[in-house]
Amino acid sequence: MRLFARASLALGVIIAGVAVDGRHASAVSLLAGMGGPAGFGILSQGRNDDGFSSELNMPFTIDFFGTNFNTFFINNNGNITFGGGVSNFTPIPFPNAPRPMVAPYWGDVDTRCGTCGEVYVGGGTDINGNDFVAATWDNVGFFSSNSSRTNSFQAILRERPDTGPGNFDIDFRYERLEWTTGNASGGSGGLGGTEAQAGFDAGNGPASPPSDFFTLPGSQTPQVLDLQNTSNVSAATPGLWTFAIRNGALPDGSTPSNPLLPVVNIDGEFDFDFNVQLGQQVFIDPVIAVGYDYVVNSGPNFASVLVPAALANGDADFTLDLGASGLFALTAGAVFDLTLIDPLGFSAFSILDISVAEALDPSDPLAFITGLTFVGSGQVSMTQSPITVNTGGGQGVPEPSSGLLLLAGLGLVFTLRRRRATTTPV
Repeated sequence: MRLFARASLALGVIIAGVAVDGRHASAVSLLAGMGGPAGFGILSQGRNDDGFSSELNMPFTIDFFGTNFNTFFINNNGNITFGGGVSNFTPIPFPNAPRPMVAPYWGDVDTRCGTCGEVYVGGGTDINGNDFVAATWDNVGFFSSNSSRTNSFQAILRERPDTGPGNFDIDFRYERLEWTTGNASGGSGGLGGTEAQAGFDAGNGPASPPSDFFTLPGSQTPQVLDLQNTSNVSAATPGLWTFAIRNGALPDGSTPSNPLLPVVNIDGEFDFDFNVQLGQQVFIDPVIAVGYDYVVNSGPNFASVLVPAALANGDADFTLDLGASGLFALTAGAVFDLTLIDPLGFSAFSILDISVAEALDPSDPLAFITGLTFVGSGQVSMTQSPITVNTGGGQGVPEPSSGLLLLAGLGLVFTLRRRRATTTPV
């Protein structure tokens, strides 16, 4: 099946406030303006249960886990696959997808009911001249022919030839999520049982390395509904999740050009949850202001920190605050070994003195990338909270993060291990 004529539109973020089952959500709207009866393009398939589209053409070629694709299939059950369609209605935990898969919300979608919405395919050209295709599940119900709860979500594949051949971005947009499970997957009334899953999978089997699949937080738990209230972009865009696929690889934190992105929580903090090996360096990238507080909530302590490059206006010298152990100079491009201060590492530190003159855009996902290593192996759960400054007139005064304000109110402070400094303090 050949796609549509291209329409020109901007991939802007529109915020919409909705109430779902008593829970307030300010989720992003689905991208529309692509023609067709609902603005999402044409129907990708008729009303069905467990079906999929014919093979659809993309106006560009993508490199997905080392294989090039320029066609795809839209599966009724909330995912896109390459090389063929997939009818599985109960999500299989990654990395066990039967084909290479992009899954905004893999669950038992049923569009046969008269009051259920349908599944669309559309596309166009964004404001930067990049082609994109979009699969939209609009107001879809769950098995069996039930529309008592409905979901509206979307997957957008956007070419990024400016970053290299085959490179592309993926956006997941969650406007409304009310159900998690079809009745044939152990659910009742759209909830319970084996809940929906979101993420990506190379489709190369259960022995796939961790770099070949990624599962979004909450998948296959009741918390998958929270995808509409969280984001890896900013606190201002709940329901929007964006991933940069470069050289066929997912954002895995292995290089500064492909950093791990956080979940931005309701307090504006940046939550990271990932697995590390001893001495492995990972790069993380939240939005920033004039500094950050880094805190390990569970897992091994920080062992080193690296700001790999000077900022756009040349700012390359910062201050590393190790609490009771003192302040130290931190220079872009130079690894600061925290174990020289304490062999056990640190559970918390701050980076200060990012120049206001840099005017860093908090919506830029590559504005300030930090490399970290840890003193051991295992799962790390950590937060990174921005330190902001008011530049609206007069002398700006840094504001502590909400987490530090709470600790101060309780009369608590971070206690970092004391040891004689072997690095020259500031």
